[in-house]
Amino acid sequence: MALLGGSSAAGAERGSVTNLPLPRFVSMKASEGNVRRGPSLSHRIDWVYKRRNMPLQITAEHGHWRRVQDRDGAGGWVHYSLLSGVRTAIIEVDMLNLHARPDPSTPVNAQLSLGVVAEVRECQTDWCELSAGGYKGWARKGTYWGVDPKEVFD
Repeated sequence: MALLGGSSAAGAERGSVTNLPLPRFVSMKASEGNVRRGPSLSHRIDWVYKRRNMPLQITAEHGHWRRVQDRDGAGGWVHYSLLSGVRTAIIEVDMLNLHARPDPSTPVNAQLSLGVVAEVRECQTDWCELSAGGYKGWARKGTYWGVDPKEVFD
């Protein structure tokens, strides 16, 4: 059986509800979202995510629920209505250079501080174009969380 389409690795698992690749990255659409122990309103709330646009990784699907984890590996079940397909990443180094093009010899458009959440606009083999605070530019993969190292999209 062959997989057709985007950036998924051969043999990648697919979600039983959406048929989208698992795992995959999304972001928090809401400014607040309950993280539950299981996929229903009757399950206990373990904690609450309170950061809009925070990148999350979906690892499982069940009905209208998605099991997610954050960059620290913490997670649980979140209702799909709280999530967005808009791609974001959280900066993991201080003063990350955003270059004009995916080339370290090009001018630096801006620098992003540790912990900033940026929108991911496009990814090539080793670089992604990020946008935050009205600035945009290219940064090497591995300096932010929210993109698979082998992922390519535009």
